[in-house]
Amino acid sequence: MEVDTCPSPAAEPAPAEAEAFDFKGYMLRKAAAVNSALDEAVPLVHPERFYEAMRYSLLAGGKRVRPVLCLAACEVSGGRDACAMPAAVAVEMIHTMSLIHDDLPIMDDDDFRRGRPSCHRAFDDPVALLAGDALTFLAFGHLADPASYPADGSVPPDRIVRAVSELARCAGAGGLVLGQMADMEATGLGNHFSLDQLEFIHLHKTAALLEASVVIGAIVGGASDHQIEQLRNYGRCIGLLFQVVDDILDVTKSSEELGKTAGKDSASDKTTYPKLLGLEKSREFAEELLKDSKEQLAGFDPVKAAPLLHLANYIADRQK
Repeated sequence: MEVDTCPSPAAEPAPAEAEAFDFKGYMLRKAAAVNSALDEAVPLVHPERFYEAMRYSLLAGGKRVRPVLCLAACEVSGGRDACAMPAAVAVEMIHTMSLIHDDLPIMDDDDFRRGRPSCHRAFDDPVALLAGDALTFLAFGHLADPASYPADGSVPPDRIVRAVSELARCAGAGGLVLGQMADMEATGLGNHFSLDQLEFIHLHKTAALLEASVVIGAIVGGASDHQIEQLRNYGRCIGLLFQVVDDILDVTKSSEELGKTAGKDSASDKTTYPKLLGLEKSREFAEELLKDSKEQLAGFDPVKAAPLLHLANYIADRQK
């Protein structure tokens, strides 16, 4: 995978593994703050069944990796959580929409998500489809609304506009949606599928939204253009890493361990990294992506970059 590895003009070594950093505590605190913001952003109002469907999927738990990445990128760029929380909420809404739609019978047709029935199984197909649609528009409305941000003007309008543009690019026809379409078209191609084609799919379907999470956090946090590109490369690396690990887990873990249907890719005749490279080579590729992601953090304050470094490790080492 090609990334811009040009160091910062005042480059420091990549941040060391800070043993003193309480990553578990950090994740719990940030996830709790994100969950509270999500709960507030989508209140239960009329028609209740429709809003229940949105909240059922949005508040179903999960790792909250994308919103926490957004907050961490804002922090390393000099901002604070209040500046990035609207963006964190927006990326989680888009992510949840993608899961709802991906599980539908006309897409991947999966009955379980995060250890319980998928949205369309808990409600029905039309309600799930519309819940996902609504979350998309809520995401952009929340991100674009000046009232979502601190009243002190710490996030000026030009940063908000740039953040909206970034999310639209990474979530829409040039990002997540494009990747989903390419993935559907590739199903069943088997040995007629190349590694470059597989990387194209997952740089869009999976990595694009992880990249957006990091970049938008950096934008609202006030990062320089050079810092934004470094963090973009970091996000792209961990985004692809997330998918490689996902493919490995799909063939090495049970449905109970994953909280979703295991072996689904093989049953659907989808091309995956283990299918193309084998399990051992896939693991080596994951290690390479982890190393590349950490190199992108060179030049940032090691203390402020610690969450991003540990998030990369977390994505590489996750078990579900």
